[in-house]
Amino acid sequence: QRQLEIAMALSGAPRFILFDEPAAGLSPTERRELIGILTGHFDPVFLQALPLRFFGILSNELLLAIPFFTFMGAILERSGLAEDMLEGAGQLFGPLPGGIAYAVVLVGAVMAAITGTVAASVIAMAMVSLPVMMRYGYNMRIATGVIAAAGTTAQLIPPSLVLIILADQLGRSVGDMYLGAIGPSLMQIAIFLIFIFVVSLVKPHLMPPLPPEARTDRSLGLLLRVAKGMLPSLVLIFLVLGTIFLGLATPTEAGAMGAVGAMLLAIAHGRLSRPLVRQAMASTMRITAMVVFILIGATVFSLIFQGMDGARWIEHLLTGLPGGAIGFLIFVNIFVFFLAFFLDFFEIAFILVPLLAPVAQAL
Repeated sequence: QRQLEIAMALSGAPRFILFDEPAAGLSPTERRELIGILTGHFDPVFLQALPLRFFGILSNELLLAIPFFTFMGAILERSGLAEDMLEGAGQLFGPLPGGIAYAVVLVGAVMAAITGTVAASVIAMAMVSLPVMMRYGYNMRIATGVIAAAGTTAQLIPPSLVLIILADQLGRSVGDMYLGAIGPSLMQIAIFLIFIFVVSLVKPHLMPPLPPEARTDRSLGLLLRVAKGMLPSLVLIFLVLGTIFLGLATPTEAGAMGAVGAMLLAIAHGRLSRPLVRQAMASTMRITAMVVFILIGATVFSLIFQGMDGARWIEHLLTGLPGGAIGFLIFVNIFVFFLAFFLDFFEIAFILVPLLAPVAQAL
């Protein structure tokens, strides 16, 4: 209360008591807003835009793709496709040192593409592959690291929820974001495979090959079994992405088609059931509600931040970095790397990306 009175006195604003109690219970954003109004740095007219922003979020058709892709991933995660693919790929690469690790990365990339979320991909891979890797003598750090790394490809491999949200925040088309992510995602998978290869050469005892008695099938039938496990998933991914790239469907329409395709795949494997659908719908509801409420909170923050000229301050700060565009990219990568220790991607995308996008365009 005393600080607010001092701020009013310094700004020449009319002196009045705003609170009977100190500003306890107010969020940092609310405190900044009140102090900004009292010192003349924030125009209360900005707050009239909040209802329109809320309505814009809830009526955004692009964000409707999120529940569709989440539901598609939840169905495929629970329908046993990961087990089928991993079993076949594990047998295929089994004779090599690190064979199961290769299988985890490759199957993880396919699962990442069909689930779209890191949690779903990691859970599906860990439940299936970790017991197998432990049974055959894999180092625990290598095993868990490979599974976690393979799961992170879900952030980047289309159709990813992350890319849908980034497209919305940056005002770009989802198709452009998906096309832009193909090269980096393939590079990420290649780096993981190269790492496994190097470790298998230097320290093969950390990731031994499958023993001969565990290799159940080494005939042409094994290749057919691997193809049978992966081909339907790859066809589904191609249908979803291909229709977006060719302009035949919007991301929302492609997501709806992917959700129906996932249910058809589950039926084909004889695993679609009422409990499975209920679990997938509950998971979809939780993730969608979380994203929407974070987005509503973030839009309040960004409105106050812009009203206080924070965006202009950030732009002046970052455009003055040494190295120009390259210096900006290095700084942002390091900054986001450390920020991600404490914040989930959605918070970073909704709060940080709108502040960095104007600077990137200016550079």
